[in-house]
Amino acid sequence: MDLQTLTYVVVGATFALYIGIAIWARASTTGEFYVAGKGIHPVANGMATAADWMSAASFISMAGLIAFFGYGGAVFLMGWTGGYVLLAMLLAPYLRKFGKFTVPEFIGERYYSQAARIVAVICLIIASVTYVIGQMKGIGVAFSRFLAVSYDAGLYIGMGIVFIYAVLGGMKGITYTQIAQYCVLITAYTIPAIFISLQLTGNPLPQLGLGSTMADGSGTFLLDRLDQVLTELGFGSYTDKFRISTINMVVYTFSLMIGTAGLPHVIIRFFTVPKVKDARSSAGWALVFIAILYTAAPAVGAMARLNLTNTIQTGEIGSPTGNLAYADAPQWFLNWEKTGLLKYEDKNGDGRIQFYNDKNPDMAAKAASFGWKGNEMVKVDRDIMVLANPEIAGLPNWVIAIVVAGGLAAALSTAAGLLLAIASSISHDLLKGVFMPDISEKGELLASRIAMAGAIALAGYLGLNPPDFAAGTVALAFGLAASSIFPALMMGIFSIHVNREGAIAGMIAGITITLLYVFQHKGIMFIKSTAFLGDMKPNWFFTIEPNAFGAIGAIFNFAVALTVSKLTGDPPEHIQALVEDIRVPKGAGTATGH
Repeated sequence: MDLQTLTYVVVGATFALYIGIAIWARASTTGEFYVAGKGIHPVANGMATAADWMSAASFISMAGLIAFFGYGGAVFLMGWTGGYVLLAMLLAPYLRKFGKFTVPEFIGERYYSQAARIVAVICLIIASVTYVIGQMKGIGVAFSRFLAVSYDAGLYIGMGIVFIYAVLGGMKGITYTQIAQYCVLITAYTIPAIFISLQLTGNPLPQLGLGSTMADGSGTFLLDRLDQVLTELGFGSYTDKFRISTINMVVYTFSLMIGTAGLPHVIIRFFTVPKVKDARSSAGWALVFIAILYTAAPAVGAMARLNLTNTIQTGEIGSPTGNLAYADAPQWFLNWEKTGLLKYEDKNGDGRIQFYNDKNPDMAAKAASFGWKGNEMVKVDRDIMVLANPEIAGLPNWVIAIVVAGGLAAALSTAAGLLLAIASSISHDLLKGVFMPDISEKGELLASRIAMAGAIALAGYLGLNPPDFAAGTVALAFGLAASSIFPALMMGIFSIHVNREGAIAGMIAGITITLLYVFQHKGIMFIKSTAFLGDMKPNWFFTIEPNAFGAIGAIFNFAVALTVSKLTGDPPEHIQALVEDIRVPKGAGTATGH
């Protein structure tokens, strides 16, 4: 069976599974729509949380970033994983004990203010919409490459699938669908990783293969071989120190960490379990499920970079006949060239693909002696690395088809969680909580489904017409969540002194300064390789790039909230008692009578 037909079969089967689950698990009450009736088993919720959290950025982009940035790409591993630990330890159990449906609902009641709730809704929508654009792009790219449909048509198909299982099932349907999607995406990620690790090192575990010797009997370690290949082409060593300034490394990691902990679509997953104890347990299980992919990502990135470089560059480096003739380019090269994500330009008209770092003076001088005019690989999009890796390695078509299904599962699972967070904030927090408090449960459920449909339509439109400020990366979404939602939650749980005026002022200050910084630098805000090579813009604030600025926005949020609260007085006593009650475990003090 040819690749396209096989891909249609595999992807179609997974879509049929998602729709079937949605019909089986459709929501009939607002409790089922918002929090799955608070009846999800911790292990199942851990798996669903892992799928919700591991988006197209984790599945498609992260290994690509590691492949091109080397150890510098570890900022994403550290930031996203560390953020999940923060969420599991500092937020999830306490928010579950509070027992509400949404993050803005917690903020509204903790800060005894409808205005605080509305500001939280606005911040949530800004961060979530920014994040969902990246998922829609991932869906469109996967469809356009492997299913022979246009980017737009692929996006419409993805919207239709999400519409069916999200609108029909709400959180209940999304939860069970995400469990299936986790199984699909983790299978799709690990199978090719195992195959490629066996090919290159003879070790079936990619986590161990990364530190193993090559299978060719040379005794050379894989990372040493990768360093050798790249340095001979004039590129920096793969295992060099981080190719990002120290301050950016620290701030970027911190921004990703607290941004992850502040993402509302992940937080609400912990509202779906029966007890606080189950929230802690499901957090632990989620970390186990996440670790399977995250420990494999460095190996996937390194092996993909080695395979890509070896495929394009053949023969002895420095020889004018040592570069691949375009007429001999493999089929995967031609396929990805059609998508525009990989571009070749024959600058000297010799019909060969010169691939080297023409910004390296020594390499450029060496190439000039052979009449080369510069690196002719003018574009290699990082996002193709995971999807193209099985093709580059020559793996069977069924493996490639599974990878496509996995990439779509990752994008769809996170998109559904984000859309539910947006819809819930509109129907439950704004409509029920503020404007129509007397609405019936049936009316609220209908409003929730309408809001979900509207959120899907908006996400689809932005996926088709991505705005400049958000098209390049989902990292901005983490920065926005870091600067607005995370501080409000942390202070709401751990400080009895922060009042409504402080919380509102802090959220507005944090997200405003972050957005202003991003918009001011919107022409340079994307995560470009130059940023990781130290080419910092002189007008950046302490050389901090815009995608890392969420941490600075969070500092402003904390500072403004604490200052305003100090000037305006403590919250009412019943709110202070509420905060104390959230943090104290049930039954604490019974032995002493206190």
